[in-house]
Amino acid sequence: MTNPLKFDSLAGVAAVVKSLPVFDQSAADAATARQAQLTKPPGALGRLEDLAIFMAGWQQAERPAIDSAQALVFAGNHGICVHGVNPFPQEVTAQMVANFEAGGAAINQLCEVSGASLSVVALELDRPTADFTQAPAMTEQECLAAMQIGADSIDLNADVLILGEMGIGNSTVAAALAHAAFGGEALDWVGAGTGSDASGMSLKAKVIAQGVARHADAHGLAQLAALGGREQAAICGAVLAARHARIPVLLDGFICTAATAPLFAADPAFLAHCQIGHASREPGHPRLCAAMGMAPILSLDMALGEGTGAALALSILRGALACHDGMATFAEAGVADG
Repeated sequence: MTNPLKFDSLAGVAAVVKSLPVFDQSAADAATARQAQLTKPPGALGRLEDLAIFMAGWQQAERPAIDSAQALVFAGNHGICVHGVNPFPQEVTAQMVANFEAGGAAINQLCEVSGASLSVVALELDRPTADFTQAPAMTEQECLAAMQIGADSIDLNADVLILGEMGIGNSTVAAALAHAAFGGEALDWVGAGTGSDASGMSLKAKVIAQGVARHADAHGLAQLAALGGREQAAICGAVLAARHARIPVLLDGFICTAATAPLFAADPAFLAHCQIGHASREPGHPRLCAAMGMAPILSLDMALGEGTGAALALSILRGALACHDGMATFAEAGVADG
């Protein structure tokens, strides 16, 4: 199958929310009723029960399953790096892509353990986006093209999609997108990224404030073109294509979550099928999760990116469904349920 979504304009993308499938409450109610009959006290499995019900609603099945999981890591380079906001050179992006492809990164190991097929998509690494303090990072057409690549990269037969990213300088991009969508001060959203010290974080905040002020008239998805990178746009395209196919999505940490902030700003319903895999160590991530009303599945003091937290969360999701499907009911086990 090929992805049927075609992105012709950002305004058209914003309007597509009205035609997307929605959570199946009847399937979720059936899953909730099953949970009440399993051999455990009510609510004893906590978040695992919520995750099973979440999957039931999107798969439209009382007993959802994960037979196929796909992980996508999108990579891009950023014009904002001319300001020295990144402690590593942009050549590292391509070098890490090669490492992913050779199987040597953390995401490779975690996908192997959690049972996800991994694909890495590099987006014009030899042509960074524009410096967003001087111009929009991408033209509308460049943004739409990256979104289309993201949408066309997903496996429409997958039962769940893991999303991650790689791009030197993209913690600055993520903080800019979060700041534009949710306000506050630029420094509220800034963290160390790949190793910035206090002066480096101060520089990042200054650059972000300049960029957000320059593009103050950009709202919703226009913020993606004004401040984002190609990998952030690809993540948004993948999120939309997954929603069209009723595929639940596990977002990674701060950068991946921030990539979807323009979608949330356009309409929070765009992210109804998404879960956040883990709470990043980046200080802006708790603020971002709170603003979006989303609770990460894991908190392991990680700040790597690559989709690693989401890949770990897949194992939790598999555990939730194993309990939901495999546990005996009180009647089946011959246990009195009070």
